[in-house]
Amino acid sequence: MRVIAGRFRGRRLKAPRGRGVRPTSDRVREAVFGILGEAVEEARVLDLYAGTGALALEALSRGARSATCVERDPAALALLEANVTALELADQVRIVRDDAMRFARNASEQWELVFCDPPYADDLAAVGRHGVGGSLWTVACVLEHAARTEPAPAPPGARADTRRYGDTAVTLYWRR
Repeated sequence: MRVIAGRFRGRRLKAPRGRGVRPTSDRVREAVFGILGEAVEEARVLDLYAGTGALALEALSRGARSATCVERDPAALALLEANVTALELADQVRIVRDDAMRFARNASEQWELVFCDPPYADDLAAVGRHGVGGSLWTVACVLEHAARTEPAPAPPGARADTRRYGDTAVTLYWRR
């Protein structure tokens, strides 16, 4: 796994071993950031279910201002911390050890961009209520989910665009 573009282009990220973890593939990340385009520049980013931090770190590489990464799994947190340290981004990344949906329910701040990549077995209805449909984001929310599942509907005042990449689907919700 590597950073696709920007100031850290080509830098390798530590990734987990085994089938229990599903980091966002390079192909999907490249497509998502191609769609987001300039919306990433100077954005404050929230990465729910951050895992290794690949989405947040890609955003920072492409010009995002800061990132908050929420993860609860100790092994994933160790990889996330190692990746942040390797890229020398500790001053731009806040790591929160918490359940992503609990964090989303209780958050009092907003971010321009939210990445939400829950385990495919998670309840997409809850993710829709608190991550996609909540007031966490002002510009775009990116939800990664299994291609066979229906994403959460777009919240009022937003539009949704779903793209499929093999077994993975990405739904982008836009407010502007």
